[in-house]
Amino acid sequence: MDSYNENSKVKVKMQFQRFTRLNRVLHILMIVSFISLALTGMTLKFSYTGWAAILSHLFGGFESAGYIHRFFAVVMVSIFIIHIIGLTKLKKKEYKTWKALLFNHDSMLFNKKDLKDFIGSIKWFLGKGERPQYGRWTYWEKFDYFAVFWGIFVIGSTGITLWFPEILTSVFPGWVINVATIIHSDEALLATGFIFTVHFFNTHLRPEKFPMDIVIFSGRMPLEEFRLDRPAEYKELVEKGELENYLVEPYPEIVLKAIRIFGWIALSLGLSIIVWIIYAMIFVYK
Repeated sequence: MDSYNENSKVKVKMQFQRFTRLNRVLHILMIVSFISLALTGMTLKFSYTGWAAILSHLFGGFESAGYIHRFFAVVMVSIFIIHIIGLTKLKKKEYKTWKALLFNHDSMLFNKKDLKDFIGSIKWFLGKGERPQYGRWTYWEKFDYFAVFWGIFVIGSTGITLWFPEILTSVFPGWVINVATIIHSDEALLATGFIFTVHFFNTHLRPEKFPMDIVIFSGRMPLEEFRLDRPAEYKELVEKGELENYLVEPYPEIVLKAIRIFGWIALSLGLSIIVWIIYAMIFVYK
């Protein structure tokens, strides 16, 4: 579907608007804060390695790395709170009740279709069936989404315990600090490993998206790609006559170039962190 651009006097192919500006801004802030937390946190966890010592110098020392870590922890929690506020506003504006928001067919909650799509995906991988007709959200996207809720609760609560040990130990026994240290460290390691391997693969490195999917940054994707990637959602919008409501012009190439540069920096840092962790775990773990 084309549109006539008055400025350039040429036709442009319209794209599908998948994410709102708030979605994109929050995700970019999430990327920056998570990578910062991973870099500073893993530097402290593997402080006995050579790469951690080099990174600590870049951060201004291990103590400064701790301050940076806590700052971005606050940023991360703030992003989570803003997202919850956004959901509350969405509920009031479009769904009226939490039940309608949480249990509609486009909800982020798991449903029977996700199980069907999961089984269908396994058959597709094995060449035993067709590619599932994915809708607005896939089962792996929902898993990633709720992993953030789990991480904020587990890593966040133990992080607060380690940040304010005097206050917590005035209420709880001292061994709580030791338990919180283990949980915070290991859960953060698990989250870092998952994000920079499984999430990276599902989002950027699978064949149909390789080497990078920039839709979360631009918010929009080519209409043909949308039709192939989310056939169930595409069909539903066409049948309802609502597809044109989501069509927008693509960003200028200079904007897309800046997006790709940011994406490549994030990908490179994430994969580098994985390499450093594997090296530390295999060769110098203490």
